[in-house]
Amino acid sequence: MGAQRKVGTRVSEDSEEPPRSKLQAILLADSFATKFRPITLERPKVLLPLVNVPMINYTLGWLESAGVEEVFVFCCAHSRQMIDYLESSKWHSQPNFSVTTIESHNSVSAGDALRFIYERNVVSGDFILISGDTVSNMSLTEALQEHKERRKKDSNAVMTMVIKQSKPSPITCQSRLGTDELFVAIDPQTKQLLYYEEKADHLKGIISLDNALLGDNPSISLHNDKQDCYIDICSPEVLSLFMDNFDYQHLRRHFVKGLLVDDIMGYKIFTHEIHSSYAARIDNYRSYDTISKDIIQRWTYPFVPDVMFSGNSTTKLEREGMYRASEIEQSRSALLGPFTVIGKGTKIGSNSKILNSVIGEGCVIGSNVSIMGSYIWDKVTIEDGCELKHALVCDGVIIKSGAVLEPGVVLSFKVVIGQRFVVPAYSKVSLLPQPTKQDSDEELEYADSSSGTGGSSIMTTMDKLNGKVLSELSDTQHWPSSELGPGGVGHIWTICEGGHEEEWRHSVAPIPTDKLAESMEMINDDLEVLNLDGSALSPSGELKLDANAIDSEDDDIEDSRDDSIYFEKEVEATFLRAVHENIRVEDLILEMNSLRLSYNMTSADAAGAIFYAMMKMVLETQHSSPAELLKNVPKVVSKWRDLLKFYAKEIDDQIEVILKFEEMCLESAKEFSSSFVQILHLLYDKDVVEEDAILRWADEKKDAEESDKVFVKQSEKFIQWLREASEEED
Repeated sequence: MGAQRKVGTRVSEDSEEPPRSKLQAILLADSFATKFRPITLERPKVLLPLVNVPMINYTLGWLESAGVEEVFVFCCAHSRQMIDYLESSKWHSQPNFSVTTIESHNSVSAGDALRFIYERNVVSGDFILISGDTVSNMSLTEALQEHKERRKKDSNAVMTMVIKQSKPSPITCQSRLGTDELFVAIDPQTKQLLYYEEKADHLKGIISLDNALLGDNPSISLHNDKQDCYIDICSPEVLSLFMDNFDYQHLRRHFVKGLLVDDIMGYKIFTHEIHSSYAARIDNYRSYDTISKDIIQRWTYPFVPDVMFSGNSTTKLEREGMYRASEIEQSRSALLGPFTVIGKGTKIGSNSKILNSVIGEGCVIGSNVSIMGSYIWDKVTIEDGCELKHALVCDGVIIKSGAVLEPGVVLSFKVVIGQRFVVPAYSKVSLLPQPTKQDSDEELEYADSSSGTGGSSIMTTMDKLNGKVLSELSDTQHWPSSELGPGGVGHIWTICEGGHEEEWRHSVAPIPTDKLAESMEMINDDLEVLNLDGSALSPSGELKLDANAIDSEDDDIEDSRDDSIYFEKEVEATFLRAVHENIRVEDLILEMNSLRLSYNMTSADAAGAIFYAMMKMVLETQHSSPAELLKNVPKVVSKWRDLLKFYAKEIDDQIEVILKFEEMCLESAKEFSSSFVQILHLLYDKDVVEEDAILRWADEKKDAEESDKVFVKQSEKFIQWLREASEEED
């Protein structure tokens, strides 16, 4: 049995008035997965810090902003930690927003959780079903209205699933979120979901659609370009369906797919696609890294460090996406790079370099330390001369002088790494020894393997591990120091059964260049997505079996604009990381190709975005006058010329670079406007743009409005010189 606890306070209502229908939400605080081990053996996943804020705060913050009035937080693993946190948090007394915990000690899946909630009889109408590791800023108004309208016409419309456009590519999911490729079939007219399938190795697989599905639906669109946001609007029948079907454990593999193949009851699931809004779930370490970067780059606004969740600390946004909290002690010689967050009370020693990283509160970082692309949580000590690349370090860890963390390393709570010890790539290190037997049920995140699958025994074991026993182990330090170097404390877990293949897919480290190269080669292979008659999926990622099943042109334009904005932001972040980590041009091209294919962009798009990132970096360098700013341009163009030329081989691509420069001078980087012709001449001298590109650009402006000819007129002498030189050659 479990307990139901009230965290928030509610104003009592007049008993004589009919109860007002409240918008409710069920928030699952258990992920029922093992991907965040060993960390989640000691702390619930939703309380892990995401850009220095517990994950669940993003979910609760969004639910409150979206108009939800009552949230039921289901917790099982580490339930005491969850209840204590919520009771001491700001959610305890929010007006018009009630948070109630529902505690269970023997639920081992999402299905068990929903059955337990059904028995509590707390849900009175339509509700939002979400997990506490979801970040979103979408509005619920339209999706809720659609759901309610459908329910009036068809009582079998029990669920609306939120999805988002995700441009198709064989490496999209691996490079962005580390999740499997998703195939869905949707009725383009009604938006009803007809088919749902996740495939990890889709290049070698075949998707088969039953002819009955095609026969029953006059129009159908099959997509592999959609992302499941794991935000569901449900009718109360959803809970009763779980009670009626005890084999429903997983929300997608069992419940969704079960309803789609059930011809007897006739229940239906519909989709609501969002475009400009943000929604994503943290499923593994790679999606943790991706969503952290999205937060820092402000795609999740207003849920960003300087607006929400700053608490007692004042966090300021500085240039190049750098956030700095109050009470920081930083040596003058220390370098803080772009897209970096520094928490309150952290101390940074001389000549240390921190780039593209998140540092928590109360950390002590010594001298000559290098931290790149890493996540350092609270009260971590990093001694002099250490090097960390794309690692995740939990609270209380001590890294002794000269130690090195290779890419993909995860250090769980209070681990000690010995002097000059090199932790191998993708290693997971914990004070807790690795379970000798893997869980038979993959749903269990928190279960101690040696204790079986019993509910109360699981919690008893975990209470001991997180309490007295763990404390005693830490005090005695009985582990061999050689395992983690001199003075080291902890266990290195062995690689999972999936081997390094799974490790690199789910890691916070960038995908290795050899894996990227393999994926780029596989892009040429045809993706076979077949129905029984042999219809194939088009390169766009959508199979339309009806000529009328086309999206509106306005939606396509809006999607294209959104994709372009996201693409440019990703290119900028990737370029800045390459600059600060001194990545070779050849390797950077592989990463840029991955982005280009993921967003379905052309070489011209890539050329324009790269040039934009280059010039923006120049703009961010210290300068006191336009002349000094202009002096910095040749250095950047010379160093990254080969990268830009790779994507600007054709005349049309080069024209795109010039147009992008025009756009910058008029809008985002007006400081360059007075130097337009000088920089254009530089691009010509460096063979980035040819004379034909410049002349065609000028010719295309002949019939343009005067306001669009500003830079052509500024370049008249240079253009005339090019024309005369061309005529002399002829």
